[in-house]
Amino acid sequence: MKRIWITSLFFIVIFNSYGQQALNSEHKEAISLEIKQMFKDFHKDITKNGLMSEFKYLDDSSDFFWVPPGYKKALDFDTVKNILVKNSKTVNFIEFSWESIKIVPLTNEIATYSGVVKCVQVDTAHNPKTFKIIESGTLIKRKDGWKFLNGQSRSLN
Repeated sequence: MKRIWITSLFFIVIFNSYGQQALNSEHKEAISLEIKQMFKDFHKDITKNGLMSEFKYLDDSSDFFWVPPGYKKALDFDTVKNILVKNSKTVNFIEFSWESIKIVPLTNEIATYSGVVKCVQVDTAHNPKTFKIIESGTLIKRKDGWKFLNGQSRSLN
């Protein structure tokens, strides 16, 4: 009898946990809209304040990693930070816009995304450059909003 009680309790806990994490389509749409707004704010901040404003949107936990265009392995937060600081000194203007994006909320705090980003950049010598990047990754919701937890991007040009 004790085994039946423990087994029943185990299944109740599992099903309750799953039920709390399952998202209905209305909730998924609400999360997707939050994330789309985060991307709009992110792109606006980049255009207005440059590459250094990316730090506001990167999760600085030990779980963070990114594989930038041209890299063959994942980089940790500090390495990505150093690259952004270095590159920010060579860019006068940068603007991102999504050509396509797919957002998949997995839980209330985790979502994946993928899409193509169009980039317009002007370097410090006033040379314009336009390129596209295909990107996918995982986002995590923290107290101060959605953050990039990990991902990869590759140049399409």
